Amino acid sequence: MLLKKNINFQSKKGFYSKLQKKYSLALIQVNNLNISFPSEEGKNQVVHSLNYQIGTNEILGIVGESGSGKSVSSMAIMKLLSPNASVEGEILFAEKNLVQTSEKDFRKLRGNVISMIFQEPMSSLNPSMRCGKQVLEIILQHQKISSSEAKKQVLSWFEEVKLPYPERIYKAYPHEISGGQKQRVMIAMAIANHPKLLIADEPTTALDVSVQKEILHLIKRLQKKREMSVVFISHDLEIVAQLADRVLVMYQGKLIEQNTVDEIFNHPKATYTKALLSSKPTTEKRLIPLPTVKDFLENKVDFHEEKTEEREQRHQKIYGQAPLLEVKDLEKSFFSSTSWWKKSEEFKAVNKVSFKLYEGETMGLVGESGCGKSTLSNLILRLDQVDQGSIHYRGTDITRLDGEELRQLRKEIQLIFQDPFSSLNPKIKIGEAIMEPMKVHDLYASAKERKEKCLELLEKVGLEVGHFDRYPHEFSGGQRQRIGIARTIAVNPKLIICDESVSALDISVQAQVLNLLNQLKQDFGFSYLFISHDLSVVKYMSDQLLVMQKGEIVEQGEADEVYANPQQAYTQNLIEAVKL
Repeated sequence: MLLKKNINFQSKKGFYSKLQKKYSLALIQVNNLNISFPSEEGKNQVVHSLNYQIGTNEILGIVGESGSGKSVSSMAIMKLLSPNASVEGEILFAEKNLVQTSEKDFRKLRGNVISMIFQEPMSSLNPSMRCGKQVLEIILQHQKISSSEAKKQVLSWFEEVKLPYPERIYKAYPHEISGGQKQRVMIAMAIANHPKLLIADEPTTALDVSVQKEILHLIKRLQKKREMSVVFISHDLEIVAQLADRVLVMYQGKLIEQNTVDEIFNHPKATYTKALLSSKPTTEKRLIPLPTVKDFLENKVDFHEEKTEEREQRHQKIYGQAPLLEVKDLEKSFFSSTSWWKKSEEFKAVNKVSFKLYEGETMGLVGESGCGKSTLSNLILRLDQVDQGSIHYRGTDITRLDGEELRQLRKEIQLIFQDPFSSLNPKIKIGEAIMEPMKVHDLYASAKERKEKCLELLEKVGLEVGHFDRYPHEFSGGQRQRIGIARTIAVNPKLIICDESVSALDISVQAQVLNLLNQLKQDFGFSYLFISHDLSVVKYMSDQLLVMQKGEIVEQGEADEVYANPQQAYTQNLIEAVKL
């Protein structure tokens, strides 16, 4: 079956011959795929007449926003959709239509010939089973070998995916290893039976840039060495550009555009593709506000680039006043003991950290997992006790506060969580959730006034008054983040800590939330401590930048200057990890 068959690329002349030469046969061919789920209205169609091929020994990237159909169409290839899903069309593999394959027959393919890496390894791995046993299980299911031989294979795969101390990881439970290590265990599990096709669904979304880069190199190396095809699904266009040979762009369940990486990123044809590419902050210029997909589709072009002079004048105003927050020689240690008879080992999470944050400033904080970012924010929020050093807020050392004074501080310094869905009570309507902190801090004279303020906040963050009585599950990820922001600003704070608050959002939704945060800062005079592993987003948002490594601030300065001229090798490596 030639890859050229039924293909409808929007590309320049000569593309077919080049692509056909590299990928002469299609491993998987999707023909007129339609997927729908039952709804109150009768049927909700989420994928519409989808046609594409996956070439032999090809890395195919699929990009698009949440709800575009990229994950659900790939789940259909794995036959992992719920029983109530209606799937029509063809998914041809070895001249067999996988749509019509029985579950009994498909078990011989799943995890063996066609395999998948899921987005969140912690929820995909069994928390009650040791890591090695989970990989062993899938090998024994598809190969007729002894347990001892299977264990040798598992250890060999752990070495192949560059896991340190394979024997220790084999015996470890998922919660005992890092996020990057869990993802490597998932990769080992996915490729343990030498699949022909590997589907990777957002496998690097929550990982640090350096770990992310390692995982991408690992997938690329394994794909080349094992000569397997890979479908790489992501909302992060930079990652797809680094990894894929060819890209599909999906929107509202439809295939909008497909082409080589070079053509998609340098010469996009579809307006939606151009919009996606423009919604991501760049390191070269700072557009205000950041363009969103909606802006492009509605042909709105009311943006301007922040000039150096504008930035300098703003900084003169910000830094010509006393600091809002001053951290001096802050230290925090944790102790762990491997057994009762061994001495506890000290781990210094924060070590001699000092910096100043000013009113109206956004200070960026970057670093890998375990560097101390979250511990530092917990110390500022007084959720952890400081071992040494001081934290002065408006001139007062808040490490000495307790009782009513500490309660008042909680109103002044607030937090926007990474995942607003898990931080919102699913049983409480969002209106009540937003009013709850108002009640705790005795704001406004009556329930009526609190509701009026809540409705005002809903409109301020881009939601509707009618959303007041809805539950969290009735909203999209971007809308839930707006609810989280409304809840945070409900008590009129002065300093807001944004802890990875946009890392899991689609590109266009991320742009909307970043614009909202900047607008709220302008309207209410907020100051932000902006924590993220995405350096392009941090650079876009920040005035000053702190770089943390192993509990210490290794570099700090004006954000653009740090990015343009990093002084430390660690900072240079972080920046290199996000460059295309």
